[in-house]
Amino acid sequence: MLDVTQKERHQTDLARYRYGLWRVPRLRHLFLELTLRCNENCLHCGSRCGELRSEELTVAQYRRFLDEIKADLGTQDKMLCITGGEPLLRQDFSEIMGYAHELGFHWGMTSNATLIDDACAQMLKRCGMNTISVSLDGLPAHHDAFRRSPGGWERAMRGIEALLRVGFDAVQVTTVVTHQNIGDLDAMFAILDKMDLDSWRLINIEPMGRALDHPELLLSKEEYRYLFDYIRDKRIAGEPVCYGCSHYLGPEYEREVRDWYFHCTAGTYIASITANGDITACLDIERRPEFIQGNILRDRFKDVWENGFQIFRRDLADDCAKCRECPDKRFCHGDSFHSWDHDKHEPLLCMKGILFE
Repeated sequence: MLDVTQKERHQTDLARYRYGLWRVPRLRHLFLELTLRCNENCLHCGSRCGELRSEELTVAQYRRFLDEIKADLGTQDKMLCITGGEPLLRQDFSEIMGYAHELGFHWGMTSNATLIDDACAQMLKRCGMNTISVSLDGLPAHHDAFRRSPGGWERAMRGIEALLRVGFDAVQVTTVVTHQNIGDLDAMFAILDKMDLDSWRLINIEPMGRALDHPELLLSKEEYRYLFDYIRDKRIAGEPVCYGCSHYLGPEYEREVRDWYFHCTAGTYIASITANGDITACLDIERRPEFIQGNILRDRFKDVWENGFQIFRRDLADDCAKCRECPDKRFCHGDSFHSWDHDKHEPLLCMKGILFE
C-alpha cells in the first residue's frame, strides 16, 4: 500500500494532467451503442434499454463513419467499445465489426453473453474482437431476478465458456453489487476462480436510470465499506479483482482497489455514438439535450471532438456550493458526470461521509 503522502503527490500530478486534457483532449475510447434493444430487462439499466424506441444506423452509415474516423484520427491508441442494449441482437453485427477489423481498429464489447454459443464466439474471433466484459450480477437466483431473465445466469455462463473454448484470453466478468447480492461475492469468486478469466470487475449499483425506482437495491454505508475492503483484500492476495472507474474514494481506498486513481474521462478520453448517431460523452451519463454535441449523419466527428464537448471539459464541483468548499475538490472535481444531478447541481452519490471524512 502507498502512504498518504505518495498518493497526494500522484493525485496532484493527475489533477494537473486533467486540466491539460480539458484544453487538449486525447480520444482513447470511442463507444458505439449499436442498439437500445435488449433481451433482458435489468432493474438498474441507466439507459432503460428495451423501453425506448431504438433508432439504429445502417451498416453503410457505420462504414462511412469508420472510414472517416480512420482518415481523420487514425486507428492507433484507440479502442472501439461496442455496447447497447445487447449489441448481438443486431443481425448485421458481423458486417459492422468485421469492417472495423478490416480497417485496423481494436475493439471490445460489453454483453450479457446469453446469445453467445460456439458459432457466435467463432464469429467474434473472425471479426477481431480483442476484449469482452460479460455481466454476472450475483449467483443464479439474484442474477436472474435482477435482470428479469429466467435462466439468464445459465445462458451467460454458457456464453463465457464458449468464449474461452475458442481461445479468448481477455474475458472479464462485471458484477453490479447490490444490497441483495453482496452476500454472493465469496461464492461467486469460488466459481470464477476456476475459470480462465482475465479479471473480475465489481461496481456498485448507481442511483440512476431504473435503479431510482428500486431504492431497496442500493448499498448501505456498511456495505460500501465491505465491498471496498473485499476488493482490496483480493488484490493484496494477487487476485485479478478490481473496482470500476466511478467515484473518488478518499485517501484510504484510492489506488488500492483499482490500478490508478479516480479520473472521470467523459469528453476527454471518451466519446460515444448513440444508436441514432448522436455524438456525446460517456453513455452512462443521463440523456439530456445539452449533452448532445452533434450527430454523425450531419457532422464530422473530428470537428465536434475538437470544437465541442466544452460542457464536459470543466470542473463539475464549481456548480455546487458544497463541492466548491470541499478540500477534496482538488482530486474529486465533483466526481463522475454520470452520477451527478444535473438539475440540482450536486452529486447523486458522494463517498465522503461513507468511506472518508
